[in-house]
Amino acid sequence: MANDLTNSQRDRQNILNNRYAIEKIEEHLGLGGFNYQDTVVFTKQQLAALFEINDVTIERYITNHGEELRNNGYTILKGQALKEFLKTTGGVLINEGSKITVLGIFTFRAVLNIAMLLTESDRARMIRSRILDIVIEVIAERSGGHTRYINQRDIGYLPSAYQEFSYRQVFTNALDSYLDMGKAKYGIYANKIYQLVFQENAQEYRRILNLERKDKVRETLYSEVLKAISSIENGLAVEIKAKSEQLERKLQPSELDQLMEVAANNPYLKPIIEDARVKMASRDLTFRDALHQKLASYIQTVPESDFEKFLGEASKSLEEQLAEPDTLAVFKRLKDR
Repeated sequence: MANDLTNSQRDRQNILNNRYAIEKIEEHLGLGGFNYQDTVVFTKQQLAALFEINDVTIERYITNHGEELRNNGYTILKGQALKEFLKTTGGVLINEGSKITVLGIFTFRAVLNIAMLLTESDRARMIRSRILDIVIEVIAERSGGHTRYINQRDIGYLPSAYQEFSYRQVFTNALDSYLDMGKAKYGIYANKIYQLVFQENAQEYRRILNLERKDKVRETLYSEVLKAISSIENGLAVEIKAKSEQLERKLQPSELDQLMEVAANNPYLKPIIEDARVKMASRDLTFRDALHQKLASYIQTVPESDFEKFLGEASKSLEEQLAEPDTLAVFKRLKDR
């Protein structure tokens, strides 16, 4: 996770999309504010006092980062909405003695957004540091302290893993029957599929995620990555067999390499592969603090739905999933397909 949030909207949004971290931050910081419509809001003057800056500085950030702030809870009140706010807060407002016709208010999330932007405030700098600490604590706590296997908390992981295992067997059988090469072919072509999907071999991936010897690469992959691998394994198995039967002999490695090059450029596979790269690059940076340099151009903001998927109430450890009858029923359907 980036330490300088002031420079990266993506990193700011990854934090603001994590409602579990926001709840913990709100609990720990106790910044004050008004209760309004079942949430806590702040006025511009309150923010100026909180961050020890002037109104002009706040206005500059609203002008320069208006869309980002609005997306995270900054709202302009006027008319009836403003009257209701004034009534709710008992008329305790800024600019005493003047008639207020328009008022900007910030939700707690928008206040954190401002704190992550401000470079002029020592208080904001302290809050940013605490935000980062809490985010790390929350991810570790809600993942059971095992971010290495946070992928397995997705309820879609087990079906994808089982499916990939099945197609890997199909691919391995094709290599066994139709590729003229020694036993090293299994490891070599597993690596080549990894490189095709996420541009790293197993050794590179292990280093980036700091995996131990006993850790299996495929057990750390997200369901979308496993599906991309399955698609390629299954398609290649069919192509290998067809090419071998056409030539009436086993393929040479160079011929299989050509088939893999065609697969890498297949327009039907391209969306699946690109989605897998985006998911791996973005999630690993956010949840595992792991940067895949070769996938840096694929890094995007992690959506709120992903925080629910891996940290939310619906997410469960692998042990919990395996104990559920519904999960076992899914496996039976896959087995009988």
